[in-house]
Amino acid sequence: MRPSVNRELIMSEEKKISLQAVQSAVSKLSYGLYIVSSFDGERNNGQLVNTVFQVAAAPPGIAVSLNKNTLTHSFVEKSGLFSVSVLDRDTPMPFIGIFGFKSGHDGRKCEKIVFKTLGGCPAVAENSLAIFTVRVGKKVDMDTHTIFIGAVTAAETLKDGPPLTYAYYKDVKRGKTQKNATTYAAETGEENA
Repeated sequence: MRPSVNRELIMSEEKKISLQAVQSAVSKLSYGLYIVSSFDGERNNGQLVNTVFQVAAAPPGIAVSLNKNTLTHSFVEKSGLFSVSVLDRDTPMPFIGIFGFKSGHDGRKCEKIVFKTLGGCPAVAENSLAIFTVRVGKKVDMDTHTIFIGAVTAAETLKDGPPLTYAYYKDVKRGKTQKNATTYAAETGEENA
């Protein structure tokens, strides 16, 4: 059973604070945009995410937050592996749309995508600066999302260039936020960041 959340107030040890105040404050965090991919048998799937971060240097550790409703989440649960593709800032919006606004549950959205196998996991090399594979070691349940934490088992730099940041995606490319994103605010139908 999921804990109930008061959509207007969040309790802290010091005082009650409004959800709007929290959303305003966390919107100042910076993010990149990445494709996280995994597999189930012969089927590959990937999704656009903004919450990938390095958690340790030696051995290199990575964490990703995935919505439990996504196909990629179920593939990571089953396989214990995921790849991260660091997107180039010049990635075209139609390419981003394949991974950000189409669900793998609704069909084989990745049918025409060429995946490169890296460390036993499919990774999207197209429009990527670097790719790496992570073996899941721990999971943290966050109600609607799971944070998968693991060790990097393979990595490859594909080219140099600036990575696509969430700010660039929103401000320059005029991108939208998908409802399963960690920054989506269900109460307003808008994003936090």
